[in-house]
Amino acid sequence: MSPRVAQASACAWSLENVARTLVSALSHRLKPVLPRLAEQGMGACATMLFVLGLTACGTHKAELPDYGVVPEFQLTAETGQPFDSKVLKGNIWVADFMFTTCPGPCPRMTSQMHEIQQAASVKLVSFTVDPARDTPQTLAQYAQTHHASPERWSFLTGPSETLNHLGLDVFKLNKVDGSLQHSTRFVLVDRNSHIRGYYDTSQPEAIQKLVADAHLLEREPA
Repeated sequence: MSPRVAQASACAWSLENVARTLVSALSHRLKPVLPRLAEQGMGACATMLFVLGLTACGTHKAELPDYGVVPEFQLTAETGQPFDSKVLKGNIWVADFMFTTCPGPCPRMTSQMHEIQQAASVKLVSFTVDPARDTPQTLAQYAQTHHASPERWSFLTGPSETLNHLGLDVFKLNKVDGSLQHSTRFVLVDRNSHIRGYYDTSQPEAIQKLVADAHLLEREPA
């Protein structure tokens, strides 16, 4: 789905509700202008609906579910520096869980994260499920191999307890317990740290849908 199509879909809801609001308001708020509209014909009414609809499209909250808040957390980035989640505040971001020696879905998932990096102005955060072996140096090499933008894509490691809490209790994807089992879903988080979407990366339309939803969140009021 192109950004234009995504915008049209988002606007459809607004236009419908603007029309409903105008109908209920005609009896009192628009009464003074009704004679003029009648003289000018229905084209004027259509124009008013269109303009008000476009205004609403730029201000209404995106119709995406809210799955809860991501609390603040501290881990270690691939640079070896402390990573405080406060740096994500005010940004739309995408999270996933992976590990660098994964022989299964991780290469595909990392490629899909790179696709998102190219298609949307969002931050990307990859959490390792193998903190014992995925040191900052290992993650840095992995990031470089997969052409991750240092300004936008972070690879995080740290205490198993913190990673397990995030994977299991916060994102509700998987444990981080040494088993190396992890979800293949991506998570979309809005500017206020609310989880707004889950995307099964094994499905062919998942990344296209995620990017379209990220564009919807970009138009959501801060």
